[in-house]
Amino acid sequence: MGQVVVITGVADGMGKEAARLLAAAGDSIVGFDIDQAGIAALQIELDEISGASGQSHYLVALNITDRPGILRFRDEVLARYARVDTVLSNVGIGFFSPFEEADLEAAQKCLEINVIGTAAIFQAFIPAMRRQGAGKLIAMSSLVGQVPFPFESIYAASKFAVEGMVMSMRYELAPFGIRVALIQPAQVSTTFAAKIHQLPPQGSPYRERAARFIARDDQLIKSAPTPLQAGRKIAAIVHQERPAYYQQLDFMSSFFLLLNRFLPLWLRDAILLNHMDIK
Repeated sequence: MGQVVVITGVADGMGKEAARLLAAAGDSIVGFDIDQAGIAALQIELDEISGASGQSHYLVALNITDRPGILRFRDEVLARYARVDTVLSNVGIGFFSPFEEADLEAAQKCLEINVIGTAAIFQAFIPAMRRQGAGKLIAMSSLVGQVPFPFESIYAASKFAVEGMVMSMRYELAPFGIRVALIQPAQVSTTFAAKIHQLPPQGSPYRERAARFIARDDQLIKSAPTPLQAGRKIAAIVHQERPAYYQQLDFMSSFFLLLNRFLPLWLRDAILLNHMDIK
C-alpha cells in the first residue's frame, strides 16, 4: 500500500519531479502551491500516471502564509485519506543582498515563508501522526543552513532557523513514532537562483564582489543536479522507513558539510572564498 505524501511547493522544480516519481511508485500525492496553473496541470498529469489504479491525488492552490487555509487543507486531506504518512516541506524563496543593503521588509517575508511556512505545515499534521503513532516530517533545508555564503545572510538565517527548529522537534516527537529529516542541497539546476541574483546598485562597495559571486554561482548551476535528479533522491528519502537525519542531494553539499565539521574556521573561510571567486 502506497504512502499518503503531503508536498508543499509542488508545482515546479524538485517538488514537481518528486511528486511525479512518487505517484508512479504508487503513492498518493496531496499538496499545494501558489501557482494555480501549475497545480491544475500537475493534477491532470498525476491522475494520468495513476490511471485505473484507483490511487487518488489531491492538489490545491494555496499560499503557505495562509495559516487558516493550511488548517482547512489539513482537514480536507484527513477527511479524504484518514491518514498522512509523510510531510515534505519544500516551499521556500531565496534572498540575495549584501547585509548592509538588505531590505528588511523583504527579509521578513523570506523568514515568514521559509521558517514559519515550514512550521505551519508540520504543526498542522503532527496531531494526526501522533495519534497514528507514525509519520515522517522532511524539511528542505540547504547547504547554507550550516555553511553560510556571502550575500545570502537572510536566506542562510532562514535555513539555520529551519535546522534548529527541526532538531528541537526531533527530540519532542521521537516518543510518538514520528521521524524527522533534513535535506540539504547545495544547488539544483533551476531558475531559483536566477530569480534572486540582482547586482547591488552602482556605487555600492559590494557590487564588484557580488558580480563575481553571481558569475561563479551561475557557472556552478550549469553542472548542478537537475530537478529530476534531485527528485529521484527526494523520492528515495520519502520511501525510507527510517531516513537519516541529514540528507544531501549532491557531492558539493556533502563535501562542504564535511569540511565544515572538521576544518578550522580560517581554512574553511579560505576554501569558500576561493570556491566562489570572492577573495
